[in-house]
Amino acid sequence: MKNFIKTAGLLVASAMIIVSCNDDFLDRQPLDEVISDMYFEKPLDLEIYMNQFYSNAYFPKYQNHGNDYNSDDMVASTVDLRLQGTRTVVTSGTIDFTKVRSLNYFLSNYKKIEGKHDFNTYKQYVGEAYYFKAVTYFNLLKSYGDIQWLDKDLGTSSPELYNGRTPRNVVADRILGCLDTAAMYLTADRTNGYSRINRWIALLMQSRIALYEGSWQKYHSADEFKVSNANPNKYFQKAVDASEEIMKSGLYGVYTTGNGQIDYRDLFTKRDYSANVEVLFWRRYDNELSRGDNDFTNDRNFRMSQPLGRSLSKGLADSYLCTDGKPISGNALFKGYTNINQEFENRDSRLKQTVATPDQVWKIGANGATQLWSEIYNTLNSKTDLNAPTGYVIQKGYDPQVIYHVQQYEETPSILFRYAEVLLNNVEAKAELGGLKQEDVNRTINLLRNRVGMPNLDLSNITTDSKWDFPLLSSAINEIRRERRVELVGEGFRWDDIARWAAADELIVGKRPKGFLASQVKQNPFPVDSDGFLDPFQKAVPAGYGFKLNRDYLNSIPESEIRLNEGNLTQNPGW
Repeated sequence: MKNFIKTAGLLVASAMIIVSCNDDFLDRQPLDEVISDMYFEKPLDLEIYMNQFYSNAYFPKYQNHGNDYNSDDMVASTVDLRLQGTRTVVTSGTIDFTKVRSLNYFLSNYKKIEGKHDFNTYKQYVGEAYYFKAVTYFNLLKSYGDIQWLDKDLGTSSPELYNGRTPRNVVADRILGCLDTAAMYLTADRTNGYSRINRWIALLMQSRIALYEGSWQKYHSADEFKVSNANPNKYFQKAVDASEEIMKSGLYGVYTTGNGQIDYRDLFTKRDYSANVEVLFWRRYDNELSRGDNDFTNDRNFRMSQPLGRSLSKGLADSYLCTDGKPISGNALFKGYTNINQEFENRDSRLKQTVATPDQVWKIGANGATQLWSEIYNTLNSKTDLNAPTGYVIQKGYDPQVIYHVQQYEETPSILFRYAEVLLNNVEAKAELGGLKQEDVNRTINLLRNRVGMPNLDLSNITTDSKWDFPLLSSAINEIRRERRVELVGEGFRWDDIARWAAADELIVGKRPKGFLASQVKQNPFPVDSDGFLDPFQKAVPAGYGFKLNRDYLNSIPESEIRLNEGNLTQNPGW
């Protein structure tokens, strides 16, 4: 985004034009610095100030080929350093509290317009401030664990800056408290889903954060990241309460046309989500308003027409059930790995709607002529742009219509928050609390399965999977985690799930991502394992990922920060 607003007077004048013409967050102008105390005089001033937070930092687009390359689901051309276990202590730099300071400034000063204007005319912007403060701190919590909680508008020499780290559970409680306040002030209207956040987005975020913290406290209870005064069930219940409120609102649902073979794929290729029942918030692009903006660059379809060194793992592909609702292990419906078309026969249709197969449409020309993905598979791994390290080519989020393939300036929108996550948060939190009922599964997981024509999950008749990732946990938890994996793949959830479940020992350590049988590729620059499957990181991590269980769930505190606050600020475990 372009910073062309330099003074308070110009800011107000310019923003009046911006607000009157367009509410799309992509076109809001960020502030270079905190404005003087004279700035907040009317609700429009508060709106303009909050516009700076409607940015890529808080609303990142769906990345080309997806967002889970720091996990066991997606494989790029290089090894993720966290998974590899080769990160080193950060020696310089700071923990970035810039956004916290900006939000605290707003929360300390917005009341200056009290008495001059009805609170109802500006409570939306107050709610936004609490929402963005919660999200800012959630990101800090995931990165560093215990982190200083700052509530005041501090100067560069304020003594509070040298306080010690606030305990993790206290930070988590304050984050959820901020979201309580946000939900109280934000509009309850469904809105167009791309202008300003609403109450339901705050509640979705609350369910996400509460589930994360409850899981972290439960599954890290015996390791270096153990939380003092842990109470995981408190957070699981909060996740249930927040998600239930959204579910009972009746405003959102699961998108479906009744065609299970295409509905999941099509959900991610729509051109407009204003009326889409599943999408709570989305990112809209408009060339007439934003072309040339640094935050605008968008070329997803253009880039995804080739694999570009990105692919999905065999472990992910194996997790998709067969059409009888049972795992592939020992299942006569599973046709084996001879070729990808055969491998994907009789499988949950989300697999073929996520991974391209040679017999599917690759491109549709302006004249309606079609080309198949076989054109890519016939030359797969023959040069850099055609490399798919595991062989499984990603198509989730890709629209084959060539008229929408534009280098740099596509208007392809991105889904940011969708109802499927609400359902998955709800059912997992209920399972963690105990007492999960079939009714709970029917109104969550089974709605997602119905979309793609899969058999319902029946709690009384779950088939044991000899290859469950978590054999020591209940069958219900295993199947809920499986459903979350296949439904949300590529949407940026997988690492957070691994971290909160303390699951790197089961999923990461000593393991490498594998691919399909190398015999399907005419030219292959990647290593192959003893069973003939692509093994792209065989040379890079011969012993498997070296993720350090006593260290790598959190980032290191920069040493320069510790020196500045010696005695109060301590290093994270293992660093």
